[in-house]
Amino acid sequence: MSFSSEVKEELARHISPARHCQIAELTAILNLCGQIGMDEKGYFTIGFQTENEAVVRKGFTLLKKTYNINTDFPLTEEDMRDFLQKTGSLEEPVNSLLIKNSCCQRAFLRGAFLSIGSMSDPAKGYHLEFDCNDEAKAKQLQKVIAGFGIESKIILRKKYYVVYLKEGSGIVDLLNVCEAPVSLMNLENLRILKEMRNSVNRRVNCETANIAKTVNAATRQVEDIEYLKAHYGFQNLPQSLREMAEVRLENPDAPLKELGEYFNPPIGKSGVNHRLRKLSEIAEKVRLSSV
Repeated sequence: MSFSSEVKEELARHISPARHCQIAELTAILNLCGQIGMDEKGYFTIGFQTENEAVVRKGFTLLKKTYNINTDFPLTEEDMRDFLQKTGSLEEPVNSLLIKNSCCQRAFLRGAFLSIGSMSDPAKGYHLEFDCNDEAKAKQLQKVIAGFGIESKIILRKKYYVVYLKEGSGIVDLLNVCEAPVSLMNLENLRILKEMRNSVNRRVNCETANIAKTVNAATRQVEDIEYLKAHYGFQNLPQSLREMAEVRLENPDAPLKELGEYFNPPIGKSGVNHRLRKLSEIAEKVRLSSV
């Protein structure tokens, strides 16, 4: 099961104890994936256009709890007219009076995600979206999300107005708003593991780069010293530089701190670096003079 499906399963199991919140969630589901039809006998039917069985179960459960509509009994034209008077037209955005309370807005977003929401695998990337077939409904959804301090954007993709979030923190906040604590914790655990891996990779890359830099510098130093030995002679070097040249040749892979410990008395990294730099400068002068 995908992470998105796991989130929907959790949201589908959550039934708000307050009837007004149940109505808000049901209205979102009906408004975004509901269908009204008529059977061969002229009775009205209510359905949900979705491939997710959890959404269908949740929709019919809320129909029973809020309006006592049982799928086993047909709806007359009067029944349907009365029902739509309470829920509003499915062609228009949800009546703002039904989602004026913060708790009802949470329920509305829960129903919206169940109906048209999806989420990528957080182990691969952070992306959550709602695919609306109506621009006004997309803007209403974006406005409700913004009411909880969460930023989302809208993009037109083919025939859908897609409301999307790409920040991990925003997606975590939205799961919290929709009251999906298990999915939220799973996402947070994945985020922590991902950030730890990224941190370790950055440190390893940094250390690898430093090692490569050190090795390259040591290789150049040894090359300069061997050139001096062959074309200039260690006897022509000052004692301090001659000793430095000999120690480096004996320890070609040693870091600067370790090289300094071979002297008596020991010298610091800056002193070692200064002497090696002087040896390289002399080697460069000798090379230029022989051209």
